[in-house]
Amino acid sequence: MNTLGRSDVRVTGLGLGAGPLANLYTEVDDEQAHATVAAAWRRGVRYFDTAPHYGLGLSERRLGAALREHPRGDCTVSTKVGRRLEPSAAGGDDLAHGFAVPATHRRVWDFTADGIRRTLEASLARLGLDRVDVVYLHDPDDHAEAAFREGYPALEKLRSEGVVGAIGAGMTQTAMLTRFVRDTDVDVVLCAGRYTLLDQSALTDLLPAAQRRGTSVVIGGAFNSGLLADPRPTATYDYAEAPRELVDRALRLKAAAERHGTTLRAAALAFCAAHPAVASVLVGARSAAEADDCADQFGATIPPDLWRELRETGLLSPDAPVPGEQSPRRPPQEQA
Repeated sequence: MNTLGRSDVRVTGLGLGAGPLANLYTEVDDEQAHATVAAAWRRGVRYFDTAPHYGLGLSERRLGAALREHPRGDCTVSTKVGRRLEPSAAGGDDLAHGFAVPATHRRVWDFTADGIRRTLEASLARLGLDRVDVVYLHDPDDHAEAAFREGYPALEKLRSEGVVGAIGAGMTQTAMLTRFVRDTDVDVVLCAGRYTLLDQSALTDLLPAAQRRGTSVVIGGAFNSGLLADPRPTATYDYAEAPRELVDRALRLKAAAERHGTTLRAAALAFCAAHPAVASVLVGARSAAEADDCADQFGATIPPDLWRELRETGLLSPDAPVPGEQSPRRPPQEQA
């Protein structure tokens, strides 16, 4: 288990991202969602991440229902604020936002102190919990002023009151996350898609800053939304059709992994987890089989010769740490 920043909140090296449980692109029934969480728990996962945005609250409801079978003190739960849900009579579905659910609510950007408290209270009701362990400001890209002027101070107050254990921000860019690390007292940042085998841009600013400040980093999007899980011409990268050059690069990475007797999925997860600033790697799953596969891949041993080949062929930055090269700043990650 790893501790987040200077808080006492702890996470497993592998975490479950609960976005897919909210009918991301295709429907998942309640039983399948429950079985996914149960499989992750059985394999040692104790960190679970969700958000109101995921399926207009469906992810939080399903995750909360599944976790009720387990002791609350044995797991860490994170959710997000910044998108407040309001009832809507517009009808239709939410596929424009990626979720196959009825559009019973609409999302309202709200980083005010009142909005954050209201959003968190609604999340707790959906989760069936009296508190969450971690709260992230969710995608404040176009709301920087409000996020820093009102959103962050509101989270800091919630932390000081003991309402939450750790606070942070989650985004798909590194510049603003680096600003949060440098200019605030966040415990953790969630960096999605910017530290992977295909994109190591977080090495230039975010990860060094986090190491200097003692701020934890949680990595999301380790597979870049699909391309690194199953490279093919129709695969997605950052939730859009993958450019041909990235498909070719992913196929080269896959071929190299297989030459060394492992899988691209295992290498992708091991790479993310190897950086000493990284406390956990979140992986989304929509079935028990996918949750088991994530745990299998995360626990695999990667031959050192693979990393050597990737560096020699220019497929991996020479500055990126790989398993076995660095002395971790935190205790060894619990293998899920």
